[in-house]
Amino acid sequence: MPSQDGNRPLLRSNREIAIHVSDLARAEAFYGKLLGFRLVRRTLDQLEFDTGELRLYVNRDVTKPISYIPSFDVEDYHDARQFLEAAGCKVRFAGEQPVPYFEDPFGFVFEIIERPANVSGAVDFGTQRQAQNKSGEL
Repeated sequence: MPSQDGNRPLLRSNREIAIHVSDLARAEAFYGKLLGFRLVRRTLDQLEFDTGELRLYVNRDVTKPISYIPSFDVEDYHDARQFLEAAGCKVRFAGEQPVPYFEDPFGFVFEIIERPANVSGAVDFGTQRQAQNKSGEL
């Protein structure tokens, strides 16, 4: 796996961000109709919007809203997860989400997605996210 120093997995920013809300219908009315973001995909638990530069995932979570979760791409999910846990990050599940988030030592939450580094701008966000959601992990 490519890394910065040979021992650490390389996390690359991507153009995805997630939030958690209790009411998807209200979120769809706000982000889709009021703000004009294009709805790409709707499931019972998630809305996916094309906002221009970012892909916004709105996840249904009746337990508690979570604000803006950045997403990072990694070459190997399992290696990156092991590294992050060893570095003190806590694995955190939210609502019905099958894929965990990570909470850093400062309390900030982020996610990682396994995606090849050579993919540049041609990512099929929906297919990648669906595959990860079905398996729970990549």
